[in-house]
Amino acid sequence: MKRKISILGAGESGIGAALLAVKLGYAVWVSEAGSINPARKAKLESAAIPFEEGGHDMGRILDAEELIKSPGIPPKAEVVKAAMDKGIPVIDELEFAYRFSKGKVIAVTGTNGKTTTAMLTYHLLKKGGLDVGLAGNVGRSWAAQLADKDHDWWVLETSSFQIDGFINFKPSIAMLTNITPDHLDRYDYQLDNYISSKMSLFKKMDANQAVILNADDILSKKGLQAKPVAAAKYLVSLHTKQIHGGYFDGQNLAINAHDKNMGISKDEIILKGKHNMLNSMMAGIGAILAGVGEKAIREGLQDFKNAAHRMEPVTSINGVVFINDSKGTNVDATAFALDSFQQAVIWIAGGVDKGNDYSALDALVKDKVKMLICLGLDNEKLKKAFQGKIDQIKETKDIVQAVTWAQEFAQEGDLVLLSPACASFDLFRNYEERGEQFKEAVYQLKLQKA
Repeated sequence: MKRKISILGAGESGIGAALLAVKLGYAVWVSEAGSINPARKAKLESAAIPFEEGGHDMGRILDAEELIKSPGIPPKAEVVKAAMDKGIPVIDELEFAYRFSKGKVIAVTGTNGKTTTAMLTYHLLKKGGLDVGLAGNVGRSWAAQLADKDHDWWVLETSSFQIDGFINFKPSIAMLTNITPDHLDRYDYQLDNYISSKMSLFKKMDANQAVILNADDILSKKGLQAKPVAAAKYLVSLHTKQIHGGYFDGQNLAINAHDKNMGISKDEIILKGKHNMLNSMMAGIGAILAGVGEKAIREGLQDFKNAAHRMEPVTSINGVVFINDSKGTNVDATAFALDSFQQAVIWIAGGVDKGNDYSALDALVKDKVKMLICLGLDNEKLKKAFQGKIDQIKETKDIVQAVTWAQEFAQEGDLVLLSPACASFDLFRNYEERGEQFKEAVYQLKLQKA
C-alpha cells in the first residue's frame, strides 16, 4: 500500500514536492485553491499526478498521512488547521526534500540580504570545485532538483515561512544575515514571534555544525538570548574585530575561520556597500568551512553576478546610471541600497505600504536624494514622509513616466535608483514584473536618446 501525501499549493515548491514524492513511490494528491499555471499543470499531467484547482476537496486532502503546504499558505488557513486537528503532520517542501538528500546543507535566512548571500555562497563553492546545488527560496525547488539529481552540497535560501515547516531539518552550516520587522501580519503582529521563527532554523543543530551571525544586529542578539545556539558560532561585524568570524574596518575584510586567516580589500569585491561587506564575509566564512581555498574565494568575490532585481545595474544614459533594486520591498532593504552609493540619487519608490516607518531613511536621503518619484496608486504616506526633506517630489502610476522624469532631471554623474521600499501588488503582479518593466523603460529611453 502506497503512503498517501497531500500537497497544498501548485507553485514551484508544490510541483517540486509532487514530482519527488511520485518518484519515491508516494500516492500524491495536489490541491490548489486558485488556478494552476499551464506549464506546471503540464508537468503534473506528464507525471500522471492527480490534482484539483479552484478549491479544496477536504475529504481527499485529509485522507493522507502527511501534508506538504506551500510556504505562502498561513498556518491559520482552514485546510491546514483541519489537518493539524486530525493529527496529520504539516511540513514544508524543504523538510520533505531534506529526508532524501545525502548532501550537506548550507541554509541562509534573514530579513534582508539572504538571496545575495545564498547566491554568493553558491558561487564561491562552485569556484572551489565543489559539487553544489542552489535551491530553496531562489531558483528551482529543492525537491524538483532532487528528483533529477543530488549534490554533495546544497545552498538553500530559507524564508521564515519555510522554516516554520521544519521538524528535523538540520543544516551543516546556517547563516542569519539580520532580522528587521517584516511579515508581522503572519506572526500576530508580534515581533518576538517573527524572531523566534528565524531562530528556529538552528533548533536541531549541535556542536558539530556552524552558525554564522551578524554581531551588529540587535534583533539577532535578542533571538540568541531567547534561544541559545548549540552550534559553533562565527560572527561578522562592521564595528568589532572577531576571533572567529569576520570584520570590515571600512577598507579591508578580515576573515578568520577553521584556523585560516584571510584579508581582502573592498576594492577587490564586486559587491558594494557596507551591507554587502557583511554578506561577503558570511559567504566567505561558509566557503572556508566547506573546504574552499583562498584563491577561489578571492576570484569568486571579484566576478560574482548578483540576483536580478537586487542592486542590478541596468545601463547608463548620458552619464546617468540606472539601478534596478525592485526586490527592495521594505525600508531596510532600501536603506541598504541608498547607503551603497555616493552619487546624487533620483529615487523611484512606492507601491503597497506594509506599515513602513520611513523616518529610518531620513539621514540617507538628506543631501543625497535630489528627487523622489512616487510610483503607486496611493502615494500620500510616502509624500508626507519626505515633504520638506527632498526638494523635488513627483508622483505617477506609469513607470515609463517615472523613468522619463528621472532622466530629464538627472545630471551627468547622478544615479537613478528604483528601490521601492514597498510591495508591488498595486500596479504589478510581483517585484520581478516591476523590475522588468523598469529595465525595459530604461532601454527604450536609451534608444530614443541614441
